[in-house]
Amino acid sequence: MKEMKKIERFTDKEWEELASILSDEKGEQKDLLDRFMAGDTNNSGKTWKDLKNMNSQEKIDVDKAWNNVHSRLIENGLKTSESPVRISFMRTTFMRVAAVALILLSLGTAAVYMSNSGLFSKKITVIAGNNQKNIEVSLPDGSKVYMNRNSEFSYRKNFGKRGRGVKLTGEAFFEISPDATKPFIIDADKAKVRVVGTSFNVITNNRESAVEVYVKTGIVQVSDNTGTQSIQLDPGFVGSVTSKTSAKTVNSNPNYLSWKTGLLVYNGQKLDVVFNDLKRVYNMDIVADASGILENTWTTDPIDNQPQETIILMICTSFNLDYTKDGNVYHLTKK
Repeated sequence: MKEMKKIERFTDKEWEELASILSDEKGEQKDLLDRFMAGDTNNSGKTWKDLKNMNSQEKIDVDKAWNNVHSRLIENGLKTSESPVRISFMRTTFMRVAAVALILLSLGTAAVYMSNSGLFSKKITVIAGNNQKNIEVSLPDGSKVYMNRNSEFSYRKNFGKRGRGVKLTGEAFFEISPDATKPFIIDADKAKVRVVGTSFNVITNNRESAVEVYVKTGIVQVSDNTGTQSIQLDPGFVGSVTSKTSAKTVNSNPNYLSWKTGLLVYNGQKLDVVFNDLKRVYNMDIVADASGILENTWTTDPIDNQPQETIILMICTSFNLDYTKDGNVYHLTKK
């Protein structure tokens, strides 16, 4: 958010006047417009022209959009009044949209929001950041999606009317409402996942650069984009698909869904496996700085959403190790 420091504060009235100017409902006030443009690094002029050329009769819930950004304005000092802006009184729908769009432009997020999140386009996008997991998305058909960190999920605003297509980058767990007439189809970049009603986990790019699917309930069909590689997965199976190969095996990893539950169980697994799990589940980066550490096997009581410091102390106590922390990385050495 480095751009925010370049944007001067604006009052509620000035936000409204800016919206009026750019929507051609009010004569140009050069000083006010120059103040906004001088601090804008997001090419607002071009974006605004594209916005004005938009032709949509769809009703836009601008008040809801405003509620989503209002707290960010207060937090970042871009709003000078604690009282909420009354966008709903503006004269036209376009002008109401303009007020929210200007705010988003000043925050440096409008381009992503307009093209992806559904305020002006036909697509809604949800992004889980590096420190977020179990972000829940409720779809119009009653299906639920739970996103792991560093993942992106999107779907069309008319989802369910003609079909149930979505797109995923990263990892998510799906609980799909049954509808035999409208299969649920996930665009996982390198592959397509097709179901009717089931629960399953999808990773769009695992360590072997394959799309990986684990089925908890129901039956799932996974195929590459050309249709040459295709597998059907029953409950308990993990399948992977690339443009050249497809394979499936019975899941033997008790911690496969631990990123969602936070519960990890170890009974003789090597520490390299443990450290990979901890990265996926708790976002812990652990590096063994001495040879042989990763070959140790670990049996311990279940780890159930404990703090990172508690977990690293458990490991060090079990194997007589020391640790140092460099930024977000734990380094292990022998005592």
